[in-house]
Amino acid sequence: MISLFVSNFRYDVTEDDLREIFEPYGPVQRVKVLIDRETGRSRGFGFVELEDGLRAIAELDGCEWGGRTLRVREDDRRDQSRPRPVQQETR
Repeated sequence: MISLFVSNFRYDVTEDDLREIFEPYGPVQRVKVLIDRETGRSRGFGFVELEDGLRAIAELDGCEWGGRTLRVREDDRRDQSRPRPVQQETR
């Protein structure tokens, strides 16, 4: 399972819209469009989880969708939660 960060889509895009564009790449497990608390509209980015995420990245990143250039990359949020090794000072 790969989690993808998807950005630069129109503000009127729904989770169903995002699911539809990614379904040709395999069963979509989860879709989340982030919503602005003040305006209640999409912030233009979200997350998609699916089996074949690498193929989706290769084919969808940089493609035009709804008049905008879609950006798709592997979600790196999990990397930030891992402890980083402590670097020793060199003298």
